[in-house]
Amino acid sequence: MKEINVPDIGDFKDVEVIEVLVKAGDTIAAEQSLITVESDKATMEIPAPGAGVVKEMRVKVGDKVSQGSPILMLDETGDAAKESPAPEKAKGAPTPQPSKATPAPAASSSGPTTVEVPDIGDFKDVAVIEVLVKPGDTVAPEQSLITVESDKATMEIPSPAAGTIKELKIKVGDKVSQGSPILVLEAGAAPAKPAARAPVAQAASALPVSAPHRPPVPLEPKEATQTKPHASPSVRKFARELGVDLARVKGSGPKSRIVHADVQAFVKGALAAVPAPAAKGTGLPFNLPAWPDVDFAKFGPVEAKPLTRLQKLSGPNLHRNWVAIPHVTQFDEADITDLEAFRKSNTAETEKQGFKLTMLAFLVKACVTALRQHSNLNASLDRGGENLILKKYYNIGVAVDTPDGLVVPVVRDADRKGVFDVARELAEISKLARDKKLKPGDMQGGTFSISSLGGIGGTAFTPIINAPEVAILGVSRSALRPVWTGKEFSPRLMLPLSLSYDHRVIDGAAAARFTAYLASVLGDIRRSLL
Repeated sequence: MKEINVPDIGDFKDVEVIEVLVKAGDTIAAEQSLITVESDKATMEIPAPGAGVVKEMRVKVGDKVSQGSPILMLDETGDAAKESPAPEKAKGAPTPQPSKATPAPAASSSGPTTVEVPDIGDFKDVAVIEVLVKPGDTVAPEQSLITVESDKATMEIPSPAAGTIKELKIKVGDKVSQGSPILVLEAGAAPAKPAARAPVAQAASALPVSAPHRPPVPLEPKEATQTKPHASPSVRKFARELGVDLARVKGSGPKSRIVHADVQAFVKGALAAVPAPAAKGTGLPFNLPAWPDVDFAKFGPVEAKPLTRLQKLSGPNLHRNWVAIPHVTQFDEADITDLEAFRKSNTAETEKQGFKLTMLAFLVKACVTALRQHSNLNASLDRGGENLILKKYYNIGVAVDTPDGLVVPVVRDADRKGVFDVARELAEISKLARDKKLKPGDMQGGTFSISSLGGIGGTAFTPIINAPEVAILGVSRSALRPVWTGKEFSPRLMLPLSLSYDHRVIDGAAAARFTAYLASVLGDIRRSLL
């Protein structure tokens, strides 16, 4: 039996435990995360130094811990410990954790100075997930400039001095390490009020692509606020995942700090804000009767299975989208007999290169071709509902089934990639999704989505639109069917298509034309070259 303690986490003391990721009885592997702790500048996970079985937890959510604080009791004598020995770096010494982001040397009293990433501990090539300032902003000492994220921690990098931002040296999606330039700062007196926070930009894809680089496109224009919302990195990450603008959230924590519960309450309030009044005491809109409160156990054995974290996060979004968007679904089918033969004839070549050539890769390319001809489907309504924003880029979201639920990573600039490039990227992002290694930026910036259930079955379904997009394509299992050619019935491989669309901006005729055109492209993939 071994006591597992908090390792060296740098210049952090009495940090709060915000998540306990294991429980007594769990079998864990070396480097598996045990707890998540949070300070005002960083959120980090504490990994296990070795494998074994958790016998007793010594911490709970809300506890304050420092280096040496006990986390749990671990039995390292079981099979898990024998099969998954701890890495060498974990033997005798805990895994290094990020030290507090110590500011770089202060800028001189006059003239521009390049601000660099300070010592952030044993972290290299970490992704920039937020750029919190923009050229022209005035900043105060210790004001956060950027947020970086590794697979274990989220950290803010503060300004070493007051001054005015002259030039940004990085963007969202860049990888940085200690010494990487962040921006050019013209030193000066502390500003009378904090700089307005710049709109969050899309994270550039972390996947290798063969197409030229396109500058990141802002997710959604946001009005500048007087002050930056007071929230920890994990809360801001949580808000980004739910699509919540923190400037609109009222904090209930110390000094009006925004906490996780505030974000959840904001989402619940937004979902409840429907035109029709709710029936008194029911919590449901449109004067509906209350949800039935049933003791299921009196009818037979039951088991309570908690929703996964992903289901808890995606559920409110799906509910919002279904309630707020007037969905209509158009059904059609495509003859993919020739396309399937072409795909099979090229599978040997792609397998040599280490990836599979799936029908989904052709669907992505065919959708891009159809979207070019029907631009209203590659669009979004603005926040006021007065204008349709037509997008000149083609980022296709692809639903991926994982043990915890569906996620929708995005294939960026699909119009600039060949089918082989798309197939390779689909294989890579699917693996990242299953391994829970997708970053928030990997799931942002989509213009149109595809949900393919062909590998499972079914003939048709009605997918929910992924707001702020205006359409989503559902694909079911293809089947051989007799099709009349004008002279005889011929066996053809037919692919069912289900297009859900926002009826506020797309009418039935436009949707039918889109699916008909898409079917013609899939029937003759050479159309994608036109």
